[in-house]
Amino acid sequence: MTTSVALSPVTGTAAWRGDALLDKQNWIYHLSAEQVAELETLGRRFVEDNPDLRFVKAADYPLVACAEALVEWCNDVDEGRGFVLVRGLRPDLYSDALSAAIYYILGLHVGEPIRQNELGDLLDHVYATSDKMLDDPDALSSKIRDLLPFHSDSSDVVALMCLRPSLEGGASIIVSGAEIYNEILKRRPDLAPLLLEPFHWDWRRQDHNAPANTYVSPIVSMANGTFSMYAGSLYILTAQEYPEVPRLTPEQIEVLKLFEDITYEPGMSLAMDFRPGDIQWLSNYAALHSRTRFTDFPEPQRRRHLLRLWLSRKSARSLVPGFGKNGVVQERYQPRDQASGDDRGNFRIGIAAVPRI
Repeated sequence: MTTSVALSPVTGTAAWRGDALLDKQNWIYHLSAEQVAELETLGRRFVEDNPDLRFVKAADYPLVACAEALVEWCNDVDEGRGFVLVRGLRPDLYSDALSAAIYYILGLHVGEPIRQNELGDLLDHVYATSDKMLDDPDALSSKIRDLLPFHSDSSDVVALMCLRPSLEGGASIIVSGAEIYNEILKRRPDLAPLLLEPFHWDWRRQDHNAPANTYVSPIVSMANGTFSMYAGSLYILTAQEYPEVPRLTPEQIEVLKLFEDITYEPGMSLAMDFRPGDIQWLSNYAALHSRTRFTDFPEPQRRRHLLRLWLSRKSARSLVPGFGKNGVVQERYQPRDQASGDDRGNFRIGIAAVPRI
């Protein structure tokens, strides 16, 4: 039984094609020398203060030179195309702890950091520690070098900071969820309503310590006229391996295939090569992201290394109840089992800046 709702195309800047944005470059924000100096000064103080990452506040590290820029970035993420790339930091001159401190300060001003795993880590790492391929059930996407399919993360905003790029490959690729939806609605209006119905998602595959095998969410949320998307058919398909999960219908399989086909059509996506110091801010409701396969440097200290933040934002966006993975992620100061007090996260910047091996 399909959802009974009148569907219409999404209009506005959130519906874009990559080939139309590639030459504009207006999605790159270049930090000024004054802004870089402010961030470096605050970052050094953050490292010296060594605050608990669970409780430190944005007000503890106020921004002046970057204040207007932050408003612009957040508007781009919330109301605009759904992403912005910030360029100009100099991690080659910093310790990783200083880079992480600057990044975390900016993150606090964009939103509220949330836990990225059952250990409680607030600052996570995209750093390959395995040669496994993505089809290996034990592979974690952030710890391998394989190509990643387009997907959404588990927060309102996902941010990536490049400390060191790969030897070859590893481009970040994003695509507009609204544009994918518009194409599905245009080509198969009979299948489009299925995207608003709940699907089971493989939680265990995303986090080996997850307290349940799956969670439930629709792919598309239409609430008070606001379009949002949460996608990544890989984890819908692997959830079918659990016997308790209802089998996908032929129509659901068809719409998932159509979704994937459109996503990978030429011209739909936008690729960007991360330079050291680049920070990508991305709305998980507006854009999906992926990564090309990459080759690492042989030395561990030169390997491709990105820092990742998941942020919750207090914005006016309306969502249907239980949308995405928001229903199962945790606030930064509240472990899932408060009675046990089993917090194994790295909550000091010097330790948090080092990948778990």
